[in-house]
Amino acid sequence: MAENSILGSCYLNLCLVVLFVFICFHGQCSSHEVQRGAPYNSFTVSSFSYSKTQLKPYDWRYIRVDLPPWFSSMSVALESDIDLDPKSIKKVPRSRIPMICLREGGPPLPDAYNTSLISLVLDPISNGSFGDIQGLQNEELCYLMQKNISVTLTNEQLAELTYKVVMQISPGVWYWGLFNGIGPTRTQSKMIIRGPAYSFSGNVSVEGCKSPMQLGQYCNRTVDLLSCADNYNLTGNLSDTKLYNQTEANVVSCTNSDGNSCHGDSEPKIYSLDVVDIAEQLTIMATNVRFNETASNGRVNDNGIILTCYARHGAIPLATLPDYSANISKNPLVIRSPKVGRWYIAIHLVNLSNEIGGVQDVNVNVCYSLDWQVLQCPEGKAGLNCTWERYMLQTVLRKNPSVPFESYYLPISERVSSKSANFPLEPLLSNSSNDGKLDFVWTYFLLDVPYGASGGNLHVQLKSDAKINYEIYAKYGGLPSFDSWDYFYANMTSFSNGSMFFKLYDSGDETVSFYIFYVRGGTWSFGLRHLNPSDNTTKNQTTLSISLERCPMKCSSHGTCPSVLDTSGLTLYSYCSCDRDRGGFDCSVEIVSPQGHLWQSISLIASNAAAVLPAFWCLRQKAFAEWVLFMSSGIASGLYHACDVGTWCPLSFHVLQFLDFWLSFMAVVSTFVYLADISDASKRTIHTVVAIVTALMAETGPTRSTNIVLVIAIGAFGLLIGWLIEFFTKYRSRSISTVFCLNIVNRWQTVKVWLHNLMKTILKRFRWGYVLAAFTALAMAAISWTLESSESYWVWHSIYSSSFLFLCSKAITIDSENQNQRPPDGNYELTRRDSFSRGGTE
Repeated sequence: MAENSILGSCYLNLCLVVLFVFICFHGQCSSHEVQRGAPYNSFTVSSFSYSKTQLKPYDWRYIRVDLPPWFSSMSVALESDIDLDPKSIKKVPRSRIPMICLREGGPPLPDAYNTSLISLVLDPISNGSFGDIQGLQNEELCYLMQKNISVTLTNEQLAELTYKVVMQISPGVWYWGLFNGIGPTRTQSKMIIRGPAYSFSGNVSVEGCKSPMQLGQYCNRTVDLLSCADNYNLTGNLSDTKLYNQTEANVVSCTNSDGNSCHGDSEPKIYSLDVVDIAEQLTIMATNVRFNETASNGRVNDNGIILTCYARHGAIPLATLPDYSANISKNPLVIRSPKVGRWYIAIHLVNLSNEIGGVQDVNVNVCYSLDWQVLQCPEGKAGLNCTWERYMLQTVLRKNPSVPFESYYLPISERVSSKSANFPLEPLLSNSSNDGKLDFVWTYFLLDVPYGASGGNLHVQLKSDAKINYEIYAKYGGLPSFDSWDYFYANMTSFSNGSMFFKLYDSGDETVSFYIFYVRGGTWSFGLRHLNPSDNTTKNQTTLSISLERCPMKCSSHGTCPSVLDTSGLTLYSYCSCDRDRGGFDCSVEIVSPQGHLWQSISLIASNAAAVLPAFWCLRQKAFAEWVLFMSSGIASGLYHACDVGTWCPLSFHVLQFLDFWLSFMAVVSTFVYLADISDASKRTIHTVVAIVTALMAETGPTRSTNIVLVIAIGAFGLLIGWLIEFFTKYRSRSISTVFCLNIVNRWQTVKVWLHNLMKTILKRFRWGYVLAAFTALAMAAISWTLESSESYWVWHSIYSSSFLFLCSKAITIDSENQNQRPPDGNYELTRRDSFSRGGTE
């Protein structure tokens, strides 16, 4: 019994120890998790891991990330093998600078417009470099790509961390773009691409809050959702908002459901409000503002309370850079043409200690009732007085189904009947000018861009048989106005010239044509501001065309328009692949002039005429196989370069490129094998093996720089095999054994004589002028290949191509001269021994 009692006591103590350790460990873990910021309130919305991806010169990649309205943060961590000095990077041409760009709504385009090159930041990403992101749908941020980048994006304002960048961002679709060089040459087709390549890998994760009432990076910010649970008419209270003769059916008036909100000045109160449709006005006002009953001084003047309201679309408003702000305890906050979506409202109080005589009282709170109003016009109407016309445009797909998202828009109205992309404008114009008090009239057109078509471009064209008297304003998510727009065109000198995603192609008295590059998916509104509506314009015929196209201006007829998916596989975007003479996003930038194109064509094509030299010597020596090879190589190279510069393409580009590189590889190896005096059967065997290997090289990666080393190594290896065959076939073992026996018995004098005779044979047998010319040609080819770049390819390629063919001809000439000087068959054995030595030196 005593033993059982002791064992039971030990077992109980052991259980207590284990329980104590578990409690301690669990307590530490819980404490650690709480310090990290309430992890149980968030969850992982999405997570992507990108394996190591290489970016060649002038290459780029897009990464799409979707941020839902309830997201808490997005973390981006990228690693690359870039090692650039920020101090010396400004001396590097921008066509070779690796960049990383960020844009909302569509893929970034750092070189779509000339002004975008000026706004690039060449400094690396650091704390505060992003700053406050506002309106990045029309702008973009581009920075120097770094070895390690860690960025955290939230929809609230946070203190900047010391080890990574933290910035505010709104929900929606965001694109990261990684570019290995920017500028017009990025889309130019190139015969050869030279420059540094780099690889990147990374992770992108999006965290979301489980509760819609929570917000922030750690989901610890409470947000009250404003809904219309209690509706009543605010027209009498908000007479200053100029509602004109609105009916209650057009005005949605609401107040917070609990009636009162009370809080101090320690932190702001955050609300959210959803605008679900196109509206003319959003009004926010606080009523019944007062101190609560627990105030220590009941004689506080309530009229002195300053209740500041900050409002922002898509993100928590910042007090430093608010979109809209007002003291709503006195006057309402009026937002004209608010965007559709979620609005965040932050209510800030002044320092209450100043209001109560400098004495801080933690029990003092301010109470108020928050009221808001959304003014909407009936269907088909717009404007504050709802007298202007508004039309919804329907999407009409083009007849070519092979090109996705190619479409145009037509109005849904009985006033016009048009089956083409151009529809008449005069029957749709608004007639009301407020009894002649206004000198302008607005007409609005609404359209929807598919969310998967963010890689498309919106084309707006206006044509008239007289002078155009319209101004065009475009806005995403809301109605444009004279003060609120994303893009606009007023006249030939006043338009969105500073925007990198807006480009005016045609501007005149009778025609206006512009593009919005990589347009954002969602609802777009176009407003036509008709000046001087009292003038008689019924005789004018004006047509409006709005279409969604893959490539602007069809690449200016100087390129093709391929469509590809971004890295995430969620967005199909198109880009222009320009020809040799053009570049830029739309192939409108002339990189090579017509005279320069002519000289390039002559240099690249005519340089292949040097193949006649080795072909001539092969024909003279009756080496017909080598003659066919050199002639075919020269012809194939000439046709390939003629096709590449746009002169003539008898076959497809891929076939011509394969023939050029494969026959060139074979010509190099054949020159080496020709130097070895072996039987035709051995040569055919070596040629067969080499043909298979070089064909694989020309098919898989013909333009790789390593191919030069590989081809020379293969040729040298073939020459070595030929020499070994010649050596073991023509030489007797006694010839070598004699020399070695002499070495063994230390007959130094005999060795000296043998070396002296060998040197005399080499000096006598070589044609040193030819050798010097061959090595000079080899040096010229090596220097030209080293100096060659994508811009100067046509110059240096002509030099080293001619030099190489001249080198081949000299090698064949040397071997031919040596063969002509061989003595008769009676002394063949001694002569072949000397010839082998000469061949090895060659």
